[in-house]
Amino acid sequence: MVGFAENPQPGPDLARMSVVRLAQMGASHTSCTDLVAVEAPLEIRLHGRPAAVLMRTPGGFAQDRELILGFLFCEGVINQPGQVLDIEQVADLPPDAMEGTVVDLRLDTPSRGRGIDRFFYSTSSCGACGKRSIQSLAVGGGTHLGGGKVAPALIFEILADARNHQTLFSQTGGVHASGLYSATGVLVALREDVGRHNALDKVIGASLLAGILPLSGHLLAISGRVGYEIIQKAAMAAIPIIAAVGAPTSLAIKLAEEHGITLIGFARNGGMNVYSHPGRVCES
Repeated sequence: MVGFAENPQPGPDLARMSVVRLAQMGASHTSCTDLVAVEAPLEIRLHGRPAAVLMRTPGGFAQDRELILGFLFCEGVINQPGQVLDIEQVADLPPDAMEGTVVDLRLDTPSRGRGIDRFFYSTSSCGACGKRSIQSLAVGGGTHLGGGKVAPALIFEILADARNHQTLFSQTGGVHASGLYSATGVLVALREDVGRHNALDKVIGASLLAGILPLSGHLLAISGRVGYEIIQKAAMAAIPIIAAVGAPTSLAIKLAEEHGITLIGFARNGGMNVYSHPGRVCES
């Protein structure tokens, strides 16, 4: 049962918490422990100056690095990993501070960091939090993306495969996932996080490190709903097709149409809604 895993040992992305479990309409209860997804702040400093705080699920330094690179790429601060010369963990949090991680980044040029609206704060639920104006929400990226046609059967296959790879969700029920697939349905990268936008940042960061950006020949599987922040990041990475098991928002549909992205929602139980650029979806 999701949310009541007993055996796995907690790592950086899991915590074991006390819980009172009720059964039979509350007629009986037991005290036990439950595995939950970790949510903790990651403070990013650029050359010693605070620039952003991301509420994320830590997965160790490797995933934090992917998250940082993906976030900076999607914010237009960098376009290649070599522009971040060093990521150093800083241990100067005060004793009463929320448990988290502070990293100091050294960029190839300090002026590059001006692309972030100081001070940027991103919650687990919203990747746009911290923006200071409506104008700063403008979405970059291409408007004429590549990507060939895809059969509906392949959409269902990648969503089912993504679900099978959601280990942390199976243990906690408390995270989202973004899965990147090739045009033939081969898994390239899948990441989980309490924030769906963080999961996508991690995937984009991993792609940046692998040198495969732009992602014009790929498909993106999303575990939940699709909002503004998913389209914004997909547009920056030139991902042409997004398939989700949940619903899109009105702004997500509008932006997907504007940026040439095929947006698929409610892809489950043998059916789907194609909200934008339906020409890429066809029967094989």
